[in-house]
Amino acid sequence: MLKVIVADDEDLVRSSLRAILSTAPDVELVAECDDGHQVDEAVRMHRPHVVLLDIRMGETDGITALKAITGMPEPPAVCMLTTFDVDEYVRRALRLGASGFLLKDVDPAYLIKAVHDLAAGGVVLDPTVAARVVGALAQGEQAAEPAREALASLSGRERDVVALIGRGLSNAEIGQALHLSEATVKGYVSAVLGKIGASNRVQAALVAYRGGLIA
Repeated sequence: MLKVIVADDEDLVRSSLRAILSTAPDVELVAECDDGHQVDEAVRMHRPHVVLLDIRMGETDGITALKAITGMPEPPAVCMLTTFDVDEYVRRALRLGASGFLLKDVDPAYLIKAVHDLAAGGVVLDPTVAARVVGALAQGEQAAEPAREALASLSGRERDVVALIGRGLSNAEIGQALHLSEATVKGYVSAVLGKIGASNRVQAALVAYRGGLIA
């Protein structure tokens, strides 16, 4: 059973996500939080696989909560919930190791798949958010050229791995797609992150987008 925590200061958002998650027989919503200061305690108490975390909340926002979570031993995957406005909050979340970004009005089927992907070690970057995230980090060719140079340093197989990371696949799914063992994929992922200067899988996905590896 996959355990999930939802943290958002809007009752309507929480109720919508609760209703969607309840349709998945292998997903259990173990806690809900309406403020960031509650998230740390909830994570320590319930040990969830995934946290769906509003990027901006009340007194203690999602960024502060994210920093606390990623500082824990064996932290859960954290996916930030956002709207169409992309700003400094997104840049900070990326630096702190968020595993993905979803719109609050996410399609129900996509949300269920996202929870499974996140729990399996994948990344989730909603297609409708991806372009805005990339644009928020840097502009046009100034962002694209360094990304293309970083990708050019990779072998063909490493480029395949980055492309699949960018599509949100877990190590196991990448292994199936490329006919490699999960251990081999893990080695490729570690090597690729180092070569392209990415500190986590979401940053690697963004390099893939900026460099044109993923349309």
